[in-house]
Amino acid sequence: MTTPWTTTPLTPDLVRGALELERTERGLLPHRLPARARAQCADPQLHMVESQPSGVRLVFRTRATAIELDTLPTKRAYPGVPPRPDGVYDLLVDGRPAGSASVTGGDTLTIDMTTGAAELTSGPVGTARFTGLSAEDKTVEIWLPHNETTELVALRTDAPVEPAPASRRPVWLHHGSSISHGSDAASPTGIWPAVAASLGGVELVNLGLGGSALLDPFTARALRDTPADLISVKLGINLVNTDLMRLRAFGPAVHGFLDAVREGHPDTPLLVVSPILCPMHEDTPGPTMPDFSALSEGRLAFRAAGDPAETAQGRLTLNAIREELARIVAQRSAEDPHLHLLDGRELYGEADFTELPLPDGLHPDGAAHRRIGERFAAVALASDGPLAPRAR
Repeated sequence: MTTPWTTTPLTPDLVRGALELERTERGLLPHRLPARARAQCADPQLHMVESQPSGVRLVFRTRATAIELDTLPTKRAYPGVPPRPDGVYDLLVDGRPAGSASVTGGDTLTIDMTTGAAELTSGPVGTARFTGLSAEDKTVEIWLPHNETTELVALRTDAPVEPAPASRRPVWLHHGSSISHGSDAASPTGIWPAVAASLGGVELVNLGLGGSALLDPFTARALRDTPADLISVKLGINLVNTDLMRLRAFGPAVHGFLDAVREGHPDTPLLVVSPILCPMHEDTPGPTMPDFSALSEGRLAFRAAGDPAETAQGRLTLNAIREELARIVAQRSAEDPHLHLLDGRELYGEADFTELPLPDGLHPDGAAHRRIGERFAAVALASDGPLAPRAR
């Protein structure tokens, strides 16, 4: 028998976790930075990652037993490296995992790691399907792939859909690097901020931007202008990766970033998180480069290309960044009682690296993401933690 589909217009009241939604020829494209911010930087890396909907989800009420979501994903490919798995769409029903799906086809962005050149090839719209759901009235969440730009095209169900009531959970606004973005997590609800948000009972807005946690003023202004009850900023690794600045510039840039956030959130609990352990960059500055010997073996891995002797001239390492962040937070917290510091090695340290090493030398895998999320919830979002949630 043919399923009697109901097509529901994709409207902003069905989407959570995005800062902006762009109407396109096909549908709706979630962005995690507003247009004004995107216009202030031409970096292709930033534009790619901010359009990857880490933490973005559709949320609605329905009695549907079958759901289809048409999307146009943009997948990444790296010559000489095995194909990446298709992005995952996680389904939650009344907050509990209820299935996952993937979408084949879509556009493909081919990135040459040896030259940095990129080429986009167009592809077809695909469909994520979920069936066998209970017919009771329920809240459905579809978490979009954290690592694939995803244009929303159509939503079909076998029963009517209505927007879910606004959440009463505190909104946690988080900014960080590819580790916060999701790096090598297996699915969008498996990225460490999603794990922490679920355990901590908070509503996640994730501004983890792979390769792009660079103290950019437009990112600070995006944080400033986004409503939030709790805020955290995880800073450091990308500044080493890119070898973007020296210690002299780093300190004032951190102050300026925090000043901008405080303009919009003067009394909101604000947690500065220093880098998790990454042995290659603890005492060796960047830049971070592809490990071409690994590429020749069909693996994607990275190496530190800086000279440790140049730290005396202000080249940044993770240890130097942790020390400077601790100094800055101690200085500012004398006048800002809602500002706190968390050493990232409390989330992932030497013992964790021994047990759960970073597969490419830089990014945690799925098991490490879960551990980091569990620890963040226990340390930062606990009732006695610096980001202790309170009902809105």
